Amino acid sequence: MAMAAVAANPSATAEDPEPHREAVPGLESQRRQIENGESGRERPLRAGESWFLVEQHWYRQWEVYVQGGEQDSSTFPGCINNAKLFEDQINWCLKKGLVEGEDYVLLPSAAWHFLVGWYGLEQGQPPIERKVVELRGTRKVEVYPVELLLVPHRDMGTPHSAQFSQIDSIDLVLRTAREKFLVRPEKETRLWVKNSQGSFERLCNTRVTVLDAALKSGQLVVMETRSKDGTWPSAQPQAGNKASKEDEDFQGQPGICGLTNLGNTCFMNSALQCLSNVPQLTEYFLKNRYLEELNFCNPLGMKGEIAEAYADLVKQAWSGHHRSIVPQVFKTKVGHFASQFLGYQQHDSQELLSFLLDGLHEDLNRVKKKEYVELCDAAGRPDHEVAQEAWQNHKRRNDSVIVDTFHGLFKSTLVCPDCGNVSVTFDPFCYLSVPLPVSHKRVMEVFFVSMDPRRKPEQHRLVVPKKGKISDLCVALAKHTGVSPERMMVADVFSHRFYKIYQLEESLSSILDRDDIFIYEVSGRSAICENSREDVVLPIYLRERTPARDYNNSYYGLMLFGHPLLVSVPRDRLSWDSLYHILLYRLSRYVTRPSSDDEDDGDEKDPPVTASPILADMAAKDSIPKPGHVAGGSSQNPGPEQAGPSSGVAGGSRAPVNNSPGPSHWPQRARRKHLFTLQTVNSNGTSDRSNFNEDTHGVSSSSQPYIAIDWEPEMKKRYYNEVEAEGYVKHDCVGYVLKKAPVRLRECIELFTTMETLEKENPWFCPSCKQHQLATKKLDLWKLPETLIIHLKRFSYTRFSREKLDTLVEFPIRDLDFSEFVKPQNESAPELYKYDLIAVSNHYGGLRDGHYTTFACNKDSGQWHYFDDNSVSPVTENQIESKAAYVLFYQRQDVARRAKPQPDLSDPPAPPACGQPPNSEFMDVN
Repeated sequence: MAMAAVAANPSATAEDPEPHREAVPGLESQRRQIENGESGRERPLRAGESWFLVEQHWYRQWEVYVQGGEQDSSTFPGCINNAKLFEDQINWCLKKGLVEGEDYVLLPSAAWHFLVGWYGLEQGQPPIERKVVELRGTRKVEVYPVELLLVPHRDMGTPHSAQFSQIDSIDLVLRTAREKFLVRPEKETRLWVKNSQGSFERLCNTRVTVLDAALKSGQLVVMETRSKDGTWPSAQPQAGNKASKEDEDFQGQPGICGLTNLGNTCFMNSALQCLSNVPQLTEYFLKNRYLEELNFCNPLGMKGEIAEAYADLVKQAWSGHHRSIVPQVFKTKVGHFASQFLGYQQHDSQELLSFLLDGLHEDLNRVKKKEYVELCDAAGRPDHEVAQEAWQNHKRRNDSVIVDTFHGLFKSTLVCPDCGNVSVTFDPFCYLSVPLPVSHKRVMEVFFVSMDPRRKPEQHRLVVPKKGKISDLCVALAKHTGVSPERMMVADVFSHRFYKIYQLEESLSSILDRDDIFIYEVSGRSAICENSREDVVLPIYLRERTPARDYNNSYYGLMLFGHPLLVSVPRDRLSWDSLYHILLYRLSRYVTRPSSDDEDDGDEKDPPVTASPILADMAAKDSIPKPGHVAGGSSQNPGPEQAGPSSGVAGGSRAPVNNSPGPSHWPQRARRKHLFTLQTVNSNGTSDRSNFNEDTHGVSSSSQPYIAIDWEPEMKKRYYNEVEAEGYVKHDCVGYVLKKAPVRLRECIELFTTMETLEKENPWFCPSCKQHQLATKKLDLWKLPETLIIHLKRFSYTRFSREKLDTLVEFPIRDLDFSEFVKPQNESAPELYKYDLIAVSNHYGGLRDGHYTTFACNKDSGQWHYFDDNSVSPVTENQIESKAAYVLFYQRQDVARRAKPQPDLSDPPAPPACGQPPNSEFMDVN
């Protein structure tokens, strides 16, 4: 209770006792009642009770009077007169520095009222009432209360003084300020205090005391009133005052308000719009019920800041005075308490929603001190008993509007595969993350490179098993090309070199959708056996000499270009001369042979091409590489089976077959101008083998079997056609689209409740066998919430791949029935299992980029709207279902229905204020 300034209306306190003067007892009886006993001044202090100050001289005179024993004595004290304790007779402020025992004595309430009843109080004087406070374990009468200067935010020039005990709550300060400044009950207010540095701090927790808030006498306390547009005056920048006044003049439909995109914050806007259109939660904030439940002491919470920031957004959006608002303060609060949302990177709307629901719950948790609750297994007890116990235990620690609105209960059943032990537990949930039925097929795009150099590479779109092998990819391609899978080699090409060449038994899961996959036709697999007659497959790189920045200009740099090749070479033709002509033939589609006019008697710069048996030693010493290595990633010599990253298409070749013109048919001259030179290089194609000598009879066994075709810039410009080299054709299959059949939401829920076996990474410890087991697990729905959030798991992440499932999920707008999924069923209340859709969070785009929007039904009008950041437009119900649907919000039908007529599906939408919703197939992304 406020220690009303002693300046309070004196006429109501000092003049009343005189007409009601009590019968005066004997003097000895007076002394005993005032000095001793339960009502006397010797009684101990009790925190919270009232004591009164009596001027010392008057009290001593009274003591002399009662001790004298004569009621008609000249020592009669007269009316109680505290005039010497006041600074003046106008404001009745207490003098500073008064000392108990010298200037005044303290009397308990009963003794004070006895004396006033017997002797009366000097006319016009107020009683000096003070509270007993307990500070740090010591009780004392608070003679000098804290005097605060109260001012309204709109007029800070004339402060109003008010006194408060240190044990009074800040809420009392707020109520006193509201009374002084005549604030209407429906208006929302808050307090700020000016600190010693001159800045203002919020008094957030109104349940703490003046002492806990560290308020001192003379401090300025400002009361701020929320504007009718939902904003706080202090939150409005000076430059925005004009715009704010314009917004106040605007009057639209409450709730139809956009949110500005601050930079990749569409995910946050989408989640906020969905949550804002949950009727019971929004009403909770609009009616200020959250103010009584803010939990500032919860160590798991955010000191009420998330709840207050969200409340500010809701009040602005539902004020009807904004076309759109800027959620900058909310974004800052979220980043402060959840560092993963700092900055302006794109995030997942469901992840933000999960954080926000948890943050609001902890900030509004009615449980101020969480007790320890031991989880108990069913142990053979009836399910309903265990479920009720689990829900009660949950509520003992978690009790908030979020629990009331969004929390339900799972039944989880685990069965040990060895001993058959059954464990049943009941766990709360806030939303359902349901899987989508996944296709077992996968579409892969590859380039097929034929052995025929006249054919351009072909782009193919192949349907293969998602968990298949490389051999399945070759088999699928064989159906399009007629080439046997045994004559194919699969390579990953990147940056003009092979990143990896795959073995047939490797899993397709190691190939990502973004990889450039090339399948080369070869004459056969590379042979390892000595004296084998099989062909050898050589990886070929293309390089161009570029003059380096060197003072003597003697060093030449080499840069990779074009697309690497996999070339089949007969083992008996492994000489430099033969290899040169084989490669010239394989490049014949885009490399022009020199004409007779270009030929001369030789060039001193061109090294002679000899018929030395290149790679003979290498083949004999079993140094041909094995498939499956990564270029540059192994200490072993990488081999032709290694595939490399590149964006190009290359033709693998072997010696000409049938009647196709080959090098053996070309006219031979003893000395011919050579277009390029050949070098052995490492797997990256970046360094020559220094120990190679063309005059020897081959290369050493330590040489890596990668061959580089080195071009002089002038020769490349003259004979190499880059446009033709990059050309490719599309097979008819590229135009085919693998149609995905739509799935019903019911199928997703069925998949969610299907029994599954735990993975090796997440075994269950069986209390019976005392071992970790891969138990079977089944989830059932036991208790459904008022508002059910269903998260469609569109994003799939594995060790090797990440993908978004763009399957169309068909979901009902009304009458989603969960009765077959809930155990047990209450047949007498079917409405407990039926839901109507109220909001949808959409995601357009892929994994790396995307855009979030919202469909939501206004709780007041019943009209559906499309929210795209700060744009809002009305839509019809038949526009809501799309492949972009990501998070669904359903409201249970037994919850208070929205007072609105159901919109007619045949009615055309009202003219959009800010554009129409996008086609889900074509969407600009952030």
